[in-house]
Amino acid sequence: MAPHGQGSDAAVEAMVAQVEKHPISSILIIIAMQTEALPVVNKFQLTENPNSSFPKGVPWVHYHGTYKDIILNLVWPGKDLTSGVDSVGTISSSLVTYASIQALQPDLIINAGTAGGFKAKGAGIGDVFLVSHVAFHDRRIPIPVFDLYGIGLRQAFSTPNLLKALNLKIGKLSTGDSLDMSPWDEASITANDATVKDMEGAAVAYVADLLKVPAIFVKAVTDIVDGEKPTAEEFLQNLAAVTAALDQAVTQVIDFISGKCLSEL
Repeated sequence: MAPHGQGSDAAVEAMVAQVEKHPISSILIIIAMQTEALPVVNKFQLTENPNSSFPKGVPWVHYHGTYKDIILNLVWPGKDLTSGVDSVGTISSSLVTYASIQALQPDLIINAGTAGGFKAKGAGIGDVFLVSHVAFHDRRIPIPVFDLYGIGLRQAFSTPNLLKALNLKIGKLSTGDSLDMSPWDEASITANDATVKDMEGAAVAYVADLLKVPAIFVKAVTDIVDGEKPTAEEFLQNLAAVTAALDQAVTQVIDFISGKCLSEL
């Protein structure tokens, strides 16, 4: 193995270039909630892996299977061992993304999930967005350069052909660890020019970028953040129906990817 530095960077670039010329053979789907994950698991007839290579005792759940010559791995962080609720948020998503990349070596990551949307930016309940850029809105570090690190703006892997073929909406995603939106968060989200907000995407993007795995983000709107209804109430009211729309979109995305190289997306 080449030492860290120019040699290792060149090796990574060569590996990425090689992957881009061959059909995608392995996809890792990261989903935060069981309600979001199970329809995808059922659609692709994935089975739970009871002998995953994840550390002993963690609640992370790994499903796997094959679809149209693509190895599909779906991982969700499982239920919190103390409270019993879905392990949502940036910490869990970062950990499972890192562990899953290390264990499964995917060609591509799809982070799929529900999100809040902004009607001022054209979002409506049930709309599905393919994300162009991701950033954090609750990592405020008002020191030069640290402020940019905190925002963590990253571009999702570019998929112009996918976007055109499926006629999905496109928008920027802003990520934070709270379901509600404080005035400080709102200002940051506005500065991020976000159309949708979630609790995982930018964390997944950080790890994917760190480990040089291309990632795309598919987000379905459950609640209108700048609407009239309380966020938590609207989220729970629409979760089941919007999850069905998300499942359909993920299926269409994987069908489009089948047989294609990264450069053809």
